[in-house]
Amino acid sequence: MQPTHDDRADVIRVETAATLDGLFRERVRRSPQMVAYRDYDRSTGKWRDLTWAQMDERIAHWQQALAQENLSAGDRVAVMLRNCPEWVTFEHAALRLGLVVVPLYTADRPDNAAHILCDAAVKVLLLEDRAQWDAFYEVRGQLTELVRVITIQGSERKVEDDLVLALHDWLPDQLVERSPEDAGQANHAQRDPHQLATIIYTSGTSGRPKGVMLSHNNILTNAYSCLQVVHIRQDDLLLSFLPLSHTFERTGGYYAPMMGGATVAHARSVHQLQEDLLTIRPTLLISVPRIYERIYAGIRAKLAESSASSRKLFYLAVEIGYSRFEYQQGRAPWRISHLLWPILERLVAKKIMAKLGGRLREVMSGGAALPSDVARIFIGLGLPVLQGYGMTETSPVVCANTTEDNVPTSVGRPIPGVEVKLGEHDALLIRGQNVMLGYWNNPEATRAILSPDGWLNSGDIARIDEHGRVTITGRLKEIIVMSTGEKVPPADMEAAILRDPLFEQVMLVGEGRSYLGALVVLNSRHWESVAAQYNLNPDWHRLSRNQKLEEILVQRIGQQIKEFPGYARLYRVALAQEPWTVENGMLTPTLKLRRGYVLQYYKGEIDRLYEGH
Repeated sequence: MQPTHDDRADVIRVETAATLDGLFRERVRRSPQMVAYRDYDRSTGKWRDLTWAQMDERIAHWQQALAQENLSAGDRVAVMLRNCPEWVTFEHAALRLGLVVVPLYTADRPDNAAHILCDAAVKVLLLEDRAQWDAFYEVRGQLTELVRVITIQGSERKVEDDLVLALHDWLPDQLVERSPEDAGQANHAQRDPHQLATIIYTSGTSGRPKGVMLSHNNILTNAYSCLQVVHIRQDDLLLSFLPLSHTFERTGGYYAPMMGGATVAHARSVHQLQEDLLTIRPTLLISVPRIYERIYAGIRAKLAESSASSRKLFYLAVEIGYSRFEYQQGRAPWRISHLLWPILERLVAKKIMAKLGGRLREVMSGGAALPSDVARIFIGLGLPVLQGYGMTETSPVVCANTTEDNVPTSVGRPIPGVEVKLGEHDALLIRGQNVMLGYWNNPEATRAILSPDGWLNSGDIARIDEHGRVTITGRLKEIIVMSTGEKVPPADMEAAILRDPLFEQVMLVGEGRSYLGALVVLNSRHWESVAAQYNLNPDWHRLSRNQKLEEILVQRIGQQIKEFPGYARLYRVALAQEPWTVENGMLTPTLKLRRGYVLQYYKGEIDRLYEGH
């Protein structure tokens, strides 16, 4: 769907940009004095603005430094930073030299990051500080291709490693004056849009991550298609907190705003997100479901402490707000109760939206399924939540809902230029200019996922309705096949169980077994009230094999999964003694559950669930 004409829109077309660095140059040409980025200066404790022209000057300085490393076009350089202007500066300095950028997650384990650096034969690595490099100590012997490590934060002490330079020592003292030709305009004109721009490693839910090769054209066409369904304007302000190493943020929260001329503010951290929302007051937000779930959990916690009348008013606002949404979407009739909305909006909705900055027009969710009850709450409060679908291999966006056609239980229609169809076992197949070039150094894996005629097998099970809307129903590799022959996609049931605030995390088990079980992490705060009710120890970690606790958990889970088929009934529950995190290897850097790793780690607890069966 094409956006309506808006004088505040200034979208750069794909053919005008040609390459990602060409996109940046065109944005500088069109709006040099407009604010490109806003970030928090830790040295002054204040937020600062950088214009497109200022960023361009910085990039030229970094490009000059990179050129001194004697790299060749096509060489790989890696960046392992939090979201900040330096991330952008380094990438565009590299792209102007024809280098290939490899992003790394700051939260990733050193052994995993080292695997990526070796696999991509990375020559230059940009880090936040010396401590990040020290974390590589045990695996440094593998990093034989590195010729330079740069740290943003300088080190006071003498560094014995000739490889490492602080940024202020790496950058030339003065920027050499540039003519347009020296600045790379002529070089840019000769560049091939279909050449490799970046290698983004998948999060590795099973096995080692694979390097997805994306061209300039892959990302540019995807960003442009996104702007046909999500209206990004020059007066928009996005708050960027999903890591730039995540393809969703890279395309949707970095290149699409650049293409549309919007300003991007880099959040300080996820932990400071609430404060940053109030300070920055963004108009658009892009995130994975986990962030919306956390905000929702905060709302529920506040409601639990409120009076019964306040809770009743809140849920009335959500109910009537969601009814209005269905009416505006043309799926339900007008109701007289809608007349109450202005009052409910003032008393309830605006107060909650104010805590998110008070200016949000739209928020996008992708990377995993957004629980329907979470979407319902935000939409009911008047905030359009647009769920979409994609994968790293598709640059990443494939489908998206729009404000005019928003079905929260689906991921929307394919965006312009992208085709979808169902293959064997109802697997979603995808074709378009956004589909990757292939996997780096892995032709076998490329052939397994990409057909000769360009169709990419997503591995996700889907439905496509008569209007072309796509609904993801499961994952081929994540289906639990029970010994009874029944097949259970675990994601939907896990999402249902997590509606109960007692459960912080959950993973279904039962592969090759006669019934389902679950491994759970409890919410300690909610358990305290449940424990008092049943006169049990408030520290649930001490109740790992308590029969009464297991009976309570099975009963509560049963309440949440009543709508699922009878064979999907759950009989046993085991406790995981610690939350699943990136640091302990249970989650990928994109916060996806590494099921195989969790199964192996808790093998004893899971086997106990099936003793005697």
